[in-house]
Amino acid sequence: MNDNLFQAIRNALISKIDFTQNADNDEIHALIDEELLEASRKTYISLENRLSLSKELFNSIRGLDILEDFLNDDSITEIMVNGYNHIFLERNGRIFDSGKSFSSPEKLSDIVQQIVAASNKRVNQSSPIVDTRLADGSRVNIVLNPISLDGPALTIRRFPKIPLAMENLIETGSITKDAAHTLKQLVKSRYNIFISGSTGSGKTTFLNILSGFIPPLERVITIEDSAELQLYHLKNLIRLEARQANEEGANMITIRDLIRTSLRMRPDRIVVGEVRGFEALDMLQAMCTGHDGSLSTGHGNNPKDMLTRLETMILMGIDIPSHAVRNQIVSGIDIMVHLGRLRDGSRHIISISELLDCHESAFLLNPLYEFKEAGETENGKVLGFLEKTGNKLKNTFKLHAAGIKESEL
Repeated sequence: MNDNLFQAIRNALISKIDFTQNADNDEIHALIDEELLEASRKTYISLENRLSLSKELFNSIRGLDILEDFLNDDSITEIMVNGYNHIFLERNGRIFDSGKSFSSPEKLSDIVQQIVAASNKRVNQSSPIVDTRLADGSRVNIVLNPISLDGPALTIRRFPKIPLAMENLIETGSITKDAAHTLKQLVKSRYNIFISGSTGSGKTTFLNILSGFIPPLERVITIEDSAELQLYHLKNLIRLEARQANEEGANMITIRDLIRTSLRMRPDRIVVGEVRGFEALDMLQAMCTGHDGSLSTGHGNNPKDMLTRLETMILMGIDIPSHAVRNQIVSGIDIMVHLGRLRDGSRHIISISELLDCHESAFLLNPLYEFKEAGETENGKVLGFLEKTGNKLKNTFKLHAAGIKESEL
């Protein structure tokens, strides 16, 4: 496609469209057809190029420009924009260069402002970092200059249009049927479950799947930085989302604020999307004060590292003895589920463990399931499965209270 021709037609369209009247998509398509017809009288444009031009012109005016093609491709799970001229994509766990770019730095800046405006957020040089989402629920992180030295950095995490179910993970080998059944029984029995894993390991997706086992009539409150959970089966559901400060630096609503107020909303369970700081203490206190069956996630390399990180998060916000914090963690969390990405890019449940105690500053875990690798195929696919360790669940009080026998795990 000729860039000069594209820009000339686009400029003509911008001058004709009355954006104050909120022109609909049909009107814009009609104007594009008119301009393409006029341009084809002066310059030969093949049918293939006309179709391509029409699509790109519409995306540049109404959509998110070059990003629209990627957003319409369900196989793409991550879009990474490193400045206007470098766009990387993730598909099937593999990252590759898209080979495409925005027409200019200004165009990328326009797209960034379009995204944040749609969710009533803001991002600028004085507040250069923002987390938001697209209309389809995709998670968006934006970092601007001067923090991002090479221009705006835009990261979009895609989620399936139809939320994944546990059956999907069983089919792909991410979890065994037996382990899935055990987790279902633990959720029904109101065990407090914490999901850990590295970036991109699928923590939010798995949290959504586990939450699907919550009985539909329970009152559940979800708390997130940017609302992503899709708990359509729950009827008595309240979704809370954090809010950044305004231009004067006031009116911020933090995850900690939301956890505190949720305790006054008569929840049966609280689902916290992710804990990153001192709000971990409020989450644990909620788990210890009658809100059994609560769930949350956090970044960690393995379950023990995650528990130590939770301890550090709390100690950074309050001056109390370490042993008191560790006791709070042990009292609050019952089950640790750890997720990981293998070297072939596939996501797997790596372990399911019961948190028993803390002895001499070391957390004691009872591994129930652990991933065992069994080699790899010629094309590099890692073989393995989640295997029962043979250890029995030790804290069975909640299981018995729910009327479930140990043999039913």
